[in-house]
Amino acid sequence: MLTPTIEFPHFCAQCEDYPCVESCSFDALSVSDETGAVIVDKEQCTACGQCIQACPGRIPHIHPTEKYAVICDLCGGDPQCAKVCEEGRWNVLWVVPKPPSSSYKLYARRPKEITEDLAKNLYGEYGKELV
Repeated sequence: MLTPTIEFPHFCAQCEDYPCVESCSFDALSVSDETGAVIVDKEQCTACGQCIQACPGRIPHIHPTEKYAVICDLCGGDPQCAKVCEEGRWNVLWVVPKPPSSSYKLYARRPKEITEDLAKNLYGEYGKELV
């Protein structure tokens, strides 16, 4: 039997209190003044994973072949993933300006939770078994 798989991008919610940055004992993470994105200093990062544990969505991950954390830096304010998605006519990613009175932390969910919801929406109750 063929079982469909679920691929879903998981993005940094750009929390206003930046728990990942605060958790870093090695000063490897900072916040861009221009974009508000988290910047990783690859030379300072030890791949300890403290930022992953501190993130409410568990979004950072360790690069598969090098020792540093990977967090979306918004491509310097011009996110290429959204451009590629639009050019490919998938239309599932777009840049949304942050409303002044809301918290992005509301969107910070763990990848497993998001994937489970997506599978259930796509495949009904059967979708739970796919994740």
